[in-house]
Amino acid sequence: MKLRPLDDRVVVEPVEAEEVTAGGIVLPDTAKEKPQRGTIVSVGPGPLMDSGNRGELSVTVGDTVIYGKYSGTDVEVDGQDLKILRESDILAKVL
Repeated sequence: MKLRPLDDRVVVEPVEAEEVTAGGIVLPDTAKEKPQRGTIVSVGPGPLMDSGNRGELSVTVGDTVIYGKYSGTDVEVDGQDLKILRESDILAKVL
């Protein structure tokens, strides 16, 4: 199954949380922080403007982005964990 988000929403595949700290300590699943970084796998057509035209999104498929820790909606599609976000929930693009 494929997802095609609506309006200004994007589908992001979160990057897995680190399992080992920089000091070499192995973290259990309960101690891992929620990922705030991911790769965009699908984008919507853009927000509908008052004029009836669609605005452009500033992100594209394949971009790596940083988003708010508790933003968006978590979904599972074909066993893959994904997150659906509004473009405004994205804080930055990783260059």
